[in-house]
Amino acid sequence: MEIVLVGLNHRTAPLEVRERVSFTNEQARRAADELRSRGLLEETLVLSTCNRSEVYGVPPEAMHESAPGLSSFLSEFHSVQHDLLSVSLYHHYDQQAVRHLFRVAAGIDAMVLGEAEILGQVRDAYKFAHEQRATGPVLNRLFQGALEVGKRVRSETELGARPMSVASAGLKLAERIFGKLKERSALVLGAGAMSELVVSQLRDRGIAHLAVMNRSVERAAALAKEFGGTMVPWGNWDDALLTPDVVVTSVAAEDPVLLRSDLERVMSARGNRALFLMDLGVPRNIEAAASEIYNVYAYNLDDLSDIVQQNRSARESEIPKAELIIDEHVGKFLSWQASVELIGFVAALRQRVQQERSDFLRERLASMRHLSDEDRDHLESMVGDLLEKLLIEPAQQLRGERELRRKIQNVEALRDLFLPGDDKS
Repeated sequence: MEIVLVGLNHRTAPLEVRERVSFTNEQARRAADELRSRGLLEETLVLSTCNRSEVYGVPPEAMHESAPGLSSFLSEFHSVQHDLLSVSLYHHYDQQAVRHLFRVAAGIDAMVLGEAEILGQVRDAYKFAHEQRATGPVLNRLFQGALEVGKRVRSETELGARPMSVASAGLKLAERIFGKLKERSALVLGAGAMSELVVSQLRDRGIAHLAVMNRSVERAAALAKEFGGTMVPWGNWDDALLTPDVVVTSVAAEDPVLLRSDLERVMSARGNRALFLMDLGVPRNIEAAASEIYNVYAYNLDDLSDIVQQNRSARESEIPKAELIIDEHVGKFLSWQASVELIGFVAALRQRVQQERSDFLRERLASMRHLSDEDRDHLESMVGDLLEKLLIEPAQQLRGERELRRKIQNVEALRDLFLPGDDKS
């Protein structure tokens, strides 16, 4: 019952690589289907956010060292040269994979320490994979544990106090340029969860005028109405970009939706009045060359790292408290994992012992012709009862004693000792 994780994040890969390996929901569904159909994984879940793309899986029992196969799959799936991608990927198995996920859910392994959105993103990824029937008992238990860790860290530590997300980091940067945003105007491109967060934070900062643009008019109108803004038609850049001071983009698109040529034309119409662009899209929504335009301040996810680091120092003192919670839940999961494997081991051992008993008695009783049929039956029953006692009591203890399950976590060692040559598949 091995768990494998292959992925990359903001620490291991620049934005240029991360955006090429990001997953939409449809791509996540298709990847899960392909991984299972190829026999690489029996359970699978894709976690893809602005700062990470990770594949969690349970490979077939007979398959070991499955991470290289997943690495090759990611390279093929996203049409990225393997040599380019492999230097950014990390591979984790079992306890290391469990701890990594729990640290992600807790907001420790994030660009913004204590990041608020990641727990919701983990929840959404799990819900989607579960609805697609891509997960099974192992990943279900693992991600339920991760969600519990995230909740506890946020309620029992100050790690998430006054949460500062990537979006709020960008808005702080906008305030450095414009001062307070109370007399400013903003345009938000997109109407998903990230855009909703941005709109909420803009309203909290007292933005004077708010507009929302999205390909789906209904979703844009609903988000604008919820926060007292206005909806503007998609793609009419000359009008939409004429008045806002701040433009935030979070759109699911393979190519940039705002081009340098569009912005140059708009800036001329604006009289070159300052324009702040915050690109939260992965892949990027704004053409990189836009930052070269006079009085256009364009920032993407990687550009926010300075503000993020300033925030990090204030929260680092809470990390040890969060790590204690993570340790507790890692132990619980490994204990559960061991108990499931041990129960299967005991069942296999019982079958092996029963076969050995039958063979042993048949050979020995063949030379004991003086025994009656009743004596033979009685002897077989006594030996059977003895072996059952030796196996049943440990199995019952494994089901009932958490501390015992915690101590016995290397089931492979027991298999090697008592079931050599056993086919574990």
